[in-house]
Amino acid sequence: MALRDILILPDKRLRLVSHPVDTIDRDVKTLVDDMFETMYRVRGIGLAAVQVGVPKRVVTLDVARRENEEEQQNPRVFINPQVVWSSDELSVYEEGCLSIPEINEDVERPAQVKIRYLDLDGKPQEADAEGLFATCIQHEIDHLNGILFIDHISKLKRDRIVKKFTKAAKRAREDA
Repeated sequence: MALRDILILPDKRLRLVSHPVDTIDRDVKTLVDDMFETMYRVRGIGLAAVQVGVPKRVVTLDVARRENEEEQQNPRVFINPQVVWSSDELSVYEEGCLSIPEINEDVERPAQVKIRYLDLDGKPQEADAEGLFATCIQHEIDHLNGILFIDHISKLKRDRIVKKFTKAAKRAREDA
């Protein structure tokens, strides 16, 4: 296992649409292991492969510890996940993102979704999601489609955030 660098806004690779995984081989399993190590190191609850520079449709999640700090880890892997149903009922959750650090905004999404995906053994699975799980899996599937959570907020707020991160990236390049 190895830590991977997380891409930070305004990195253009965050806007890539990820490719489906055709074969779950050793490389994919290594990617998943690395994603969990990276996600846990920065205390995240979800990570899409594209956030570590690999545009494949792979997501790691662990919302258990966020809901209850005493609870054990409950790592979950979703390969080629897709939302196949979403509720008309919406919910608002304050979202953040490892690729847009220290920014949190309220985002409205369907309160419940049904997803289809492959597990790490390549077996088709379905899951019903609600609450934090529903929010998080939708957020990560958005990443696989080149969509960031800030795309769900007002243009004014989004533009301010992008400008802030673009300036910070420019300063970092100048200082390097």
